[in-house]
Amino acid sequence: MGTGGGRLEAIVLAGGAGRRFGGGKLLAPWRGGRLIDGALAAAFAAPARAVTVVTGAEGRVGPAAWAWAEAAGEMGRLRVIHAADHAEGMGASLRAGIAALPADAAGAFVFLGDMPRAPAGVLPALAQALAAGAMAAAPSFGGRRGHPVLFGAALLPALGQARGDEGARDILRGLGGRLALVEADDDGVLFDVDEAGDLGG
Repeated sequence: MGTGGGRLEAIVLAGGAGRRFGGGKLLAPWRGGRLIDGALAAAFAAPARAVTVVTGAEGRVGPAAWAWAEAAGEMGRLRVIHAADHAEGMGASLRAGIAALPADAAGAFVFLGDMPRAPAGVLPALAQALAAGAMAAAPSFGGRRGHPVLFGAALLPALGQARGDEGARDILRGLGGRLALVEADDDGVLFDVDEAGDLGG
């Protein structure tokens, strides 16, 4: 189950208000389910012990996550927590997710709730890169870094101090060669939904 004796975790950031979308983004219809279902499926496919979904602006996201997990037989691996200060931006959700992790976590995959096409196939390679000594690992496609990002244990304290809407970008910028980029064969690592028109992607 990955590095550190299976001590990797997964976080799904799902606390945003989806203002550009017009609200209710993560619950919008997507391929026979809801938009967040794609991120949940990817997160549960990761070599991780548990998946922590961080909710915020939309109260129905938590119940939707539990419904997905029940249908998938994954209730035992799901945690849902609420970021009370979610209005601050992605940093608040990230802080809440990191704070909820077990103290022995060897690393954490960070998934974005509005990226429903993250390919499961790249996830083991991210874990392997971390095991090989990288501080973090991310997929890339066409020369662009994508999501999810796997952060090693040494970076978790810094993630727990994230602020504003930048999330972990500043941390990633500072890693240089200590960030392993893993080429993905699917542009789902770049695809996110900002506006309703993006749902056709």
